[in-house]
Amino acid sequence: QVQLVESGGGSVQSGASLRLSCAASGYTSNSYSVAYFRQVPGKEREGVAAIRSDGFTNYADSVKGRFTISQDNAKNTFYLQMNSLKPEDTAMYYCAAGLRDLSWWSLLLARGYTYWGQGTQVTVSS
Repeated sequence: QVQLVESGGGSVQSGASLRLSCAASGYTSNSYSVAYFRQVPGKEREGVAAIRSDGFTNYADSVKGRFTISQDNAKNTFYLQMNSLKPEDTAMYYCAAGLRDLSWWSLLLARGYTYWGQGTQVTVSS
């Protein structure tokens, strides 16, 4: 059973940086896709950044140039480095994983992912 444990959320001022971590365990597939999604109450879950096992990454337009997703294979951990944070980045952030390489156009769609973390809150104040 794949498990995803997230950490790194918090409350920061506009312009600050945060790094989210997603520690994955229980999977043996060489093919996978991992993504970070975010959600605010009353809105749909939004794909923010994703990475495949071949290293391909995809980002939502709203975070391009500010957020970077990466992986540490030795630690089975996926990171989301968030720079120049804005109040509109405030949300609950979720890590998600699927045990196959998703096509580039579906990497930021929630339906492609089977496993989800518990979420970590990010709050950015102006």
